[in-house]
This record gives sequence, C-alpha cells and structure tokens, in this order.
Amino acid sequence: MVSTKREKFEQLLARQAYDPQSKVAFEIEKAKLDIATLVIRTRREAGITQSELAARVKVPQSTVARIENCENTSIDTLSKVASALDKKLVISFA
Repeated sequence: MVSTKREKFEQLLARQAYDPQSKVAFEIEKAKLDIATLVIRTRREAGITQSELAARVKVPQSTVARIENCENTSIDTLSKVASALDKKLVISFA
C-alpha cells in the first residue's frame, strides 16, 4: 500500500514538473521552507527563543512563529530578523 501511494506521489510530481504554474508554486513553497529553516537554525544557534527574537526585532512573537511556519513575510521583516541575529540578509537568483 505504501509503495502504491509513493508511486502515485512520484507520478504526480513528474506530471507537475512540466506544468509551469505548478513549478512556480513549488519554488515559492520551497523558498518559504528554506527561510523558515534558516531562521529556526540561526535563532537556536544564538540560544534565544521566538519571544526574545521578536523583542529584538520589535514585532509580536506571532510574527516570528509565522516565519518559522513557512508563512509569507516581507523583505523588510526578514532584514530586521537577520540584523537581530547579527546576520546579513542576502538574496540571489540561481
């Protein structure tokens, strides 16, 4: 049963790889996941909580939680988060 579900999932991914709209949607979600992962890892390395980071950035703790839960955020907020973590926000196209 598991292999059947996996095969169906892989077939779905293969079909969507050729659909430009699906590809864009996937890339957007991947970028949000990458950002969330970086914020979580860097915050933990700094040894601070979401609440402590939020206080440094001067935003509600829920804003940090939303970023860490892969929700949209602005470049301004990400820049402030990076600064609060003694980092620099770098954006590139690959």
